Amino acid sequence: MYATGSSVFSPEDVTVLRDALDGWCLEKRIDIKSTEAQFAATAAIGLFQSGYNTSEKLLAALREHKGI
Repeated sequence: MYATGSSVFSPEDVTVLRDALDGWCLEKRIDIKSTEAQFAATAAIGLFQSGYNTSEKLLAALREHKGI
């Protein structure tokens, strides 16, 4: 399920997003509560909606993302 506007994430979607974001923050040594992590979370949502729907694919896409 995709989340935009009034859409809702499924628990599985949240797990995929959180696992990828946790991995990215760990690799970058960034606090999950930081502003940079918030930007990465926003990017992760967009990437997820674009079809990167597993933690592995999403983490790989976050690593390549130019805006974060």
